[in-house]
Amino acid sequence: MFSNKLLRFVRTETNRHTATVVCSCGGATMAEPESLRCSSVRNRGGVQRVEGKLRASVEKGDYYEAHQMYRTLFFRYMSQGKHAEARELMYNGALLFFSYNQQNSAADLSMLVLEVLEKSDTKVEDEILENLAKLFSLMDPNSPERVAFVSRALKWSTGGSGKLGHPKLHQLLAVILWKEQNYSESRYHFLHSSDGEGCAQMLVEYSSSRGYRSEVDMFVAQAVLQFLCLKNKNSASVVFSTYTEKHPSIERGPPFVQPLLNFIWFLLLAVEGGKLTVFTVLCEQYQPSLKRDPMYNEYLDRIGQLFFGVPPKQSPSYGGLLGNLLNSLMGSGEEDDVAEEAHEDSSPIELD
Repeated sequence: MFSNKLLRFVRTETNRHTATVVCSCGGATMAEPESLRCSSVRNRGGVQRVEGKLRASVEKGDYYEAHQMYRTLFFRYMSQGKHAEARELMYNGALLFFSYNQQNSAADLSMLVLEVLEKSDTKVEDEILENLAKLFSLMDPNSPERVAFVSRALKWSTGGSGKLGHPKLHQLLAVILWKEQNYSESRYHFLHSSDGEGCAQMLVEYSSSRGYRSEVDMFVAQAVLQFLCLKNKNSASVVFSTYTEKHPSIERGPPFVQPLLNFIWFLLLAVEGGKLTVFTVLCEQYQPSLKRDPMYNEYLDRIGQLFFGVPPKQSPSYGGLLGNLLNSLMGSGEEDDVAEEAHEDSSPIELD
């Protein structure tokens, strides 16, 4: 049961703000913009007072009671259309519960932050994306709630379209996962960001700590090919140049000692030129290096369609290894988009 004192206080504060606020100065009614500012200040003050009471309840160890009161306030604010207040209260409440290692309560309030965003007309802004990333960073990495949270956050960040998610949010998530040494997941999010330099630095660390010396070229080759499959040639170029400059096991080039690195270097030049004959000869000459990973030629088939006008294979959609790869890169529900895009990209692409 809620403490009667806390419940009465919260009811008083929230009910107070349902009434029309009349602001005056020296008996004269204020202009409308000034009145709205006055109302906003008073509303903010009310939220702060409520937060103070809830914080005191958490500090006393009344976690369940405080959690339920946060939820009560959430639905009350939402019913009154006070989306900004609801979001702020849930965000600060989640941070408070995280600070007391109350993971379940914190994760629940984090989900309510997303619910506000989904049900309001809140625009995507850097501050909101940073707040979402902050909540993600505090969640238990092994919790199912974290997976659900990041999925919903990415979906909201692109207007619920089911696309890949906002590049800025992907970049923030990638950095968090990199710090956790979850290189595989970090790499996925870097691929959907515009941070080629950050991706390269992460890959250098990944290769140095988890890979074999003989595979230093393969770490960056896969990343470049996948960036190109996602039509992000700028990040593909940045990740290659940064990785080859900073990796301690790679001698300065080009040309490089490793043939695969030379192939990637030539490929990036060929993509800029857009000449099919150059691309074809390049792939033929470097077949011994490309056979090191069976996926390389699958990637190159896709790159040939995107940048060199190679007709798609006679199949309705991608299948096999490449289909699985593209689905994993693009997320579930993207298969139709992949097939449609393949058809659209069957003619030569004009490159800037």
